[in-house]
Amino acid sequence: MRKIYYLASCDTCRKIIKSLPQSANLEFHDIRQNPITIEELELMHKLAGSYEALFSRKAQLYKEKGLKNLTLTEEDFKNYILDHYTFLSRPVVILDNEIFIGNSQPNILKLQKALNNE
Repeated sequence: MRKIYYLASCDTCRKIIKSLPQSANLEFHDIRQNPITIEELELMHKLAGSYEALFSRKAQLYKEKGLKNLTLTEEDFKNYILDHYTFLSRPVVILDNEIFIGNSQPNILKLQKALNNE
């Protein structure tokens, strides 16, 4: 599987996608237009090791719902991600058995390196 989960309206996601090699041959999945399924999230969880690793604390809803004041469980992280696309840290790229989560510079450099070494 070679897939990128992103938000088409996100400038950061668009900038990252532009920086990827043309030969990346990724399937694009806009999570707003096409919400992720439980099966897709479970695959991400298997590769990432936890739902928390996939969860975005930068989401506006995180603050609006007062989640920063709560102790969230793995089940909570899973349910929030399934409930609203904004809770998925973006972008998430799956290259076969490797996962790249989020837009941090080191993560994007690792992704670019992995794509260039193919």
